[in-house]
Amino acid sequence: MTDSGGFWPQNPALGQEMQTDIEDYEVDRAFIAHIALSALQAVAFDADGVHAAFVATTTTAQTITTDISNPVYPRNITATTAGTADDISAVSAIITGTDMADEVITETLPVFTVNSGSKVEGDKAFKTITSIYVPAMDGVGATIAVGWGDIFGLPFQKAAHHHIDTFFENVKESTAPTFTASATVLSSNTFDLDSTPDGSVIDCYLLV
Repeated sequence: MTDSGGFWPQNPALGQEMQTDIEDYEVDRAFIAHIALSALQAVAFDADGVHAAFVATTTTAQTITTDISNPVYPRNITATTAGTADDISAVSAIITGTDMADEVITETLPVFTVNSGSKVEGDKAFKTITSIYVPAMDGVGATIAVGWGDIFGLPFQKAAHHHIDTFFENVKESTAPTFTASATVLSSNTFDLDSTPDGSVIDCYLLV
C-alpha cells in the first residue's frame, strides 16, 4: 500500500495510546515486530564472503573497491589475516559502506594480532561495502580476507530492544540473542543468536 501520512504501514513512533479499565488513564500502545530471515539471508559466517584474500603491501596502504560482494542481509564485517606470520602488522582495516537505511557508514575494525594470523570482527551491520582500506604490512607474505560474521542488523534505532522470542529453524531458542542498541546510530542496532547461523531460517520477535 502507499504511504498515508506516516500512518501506514503502522508507525510505532507516533505515540498511539490505548484505553485501560480506569477512566481517563491511557497507556502507550506497543507493536510486535517480526524480523524474518530466510535461509539465504541467514547463511553461515563467511571469512571471505565480501572479498577473497588479497596480498598485503609493504610501502603503501591499499584501498580495495572492486570484486566486493555484499551480504544478502546486513551483517557485521570480519577481516582475517593469514600467510607469512612475520609479515602481519598490528594495524586496522577500515570498512566503508552503507547501513540498512542506505546511509554511508565507516568502521575501523580491531587491530590485527602482530606476527600471527587472526580474525577480527566489527560491530556495525553493513548492508553494502564500497571500500576496504588496509594499511601497509611488514611484508608481502601476509594476506587479508574480508567477510561477514554472525551478527545481524535490526531496522530499529532504539536505546533498548525488548525481546519476546526467537526461533531457529522453527525451534524456540532457549537462550535469547545478544542485542546491541543505539538511539543514535542505526548500524549499531544488532542481534547475535545463541545458535550459530547455518542457513536455518530465523524468526525474531520484538516489542516496539
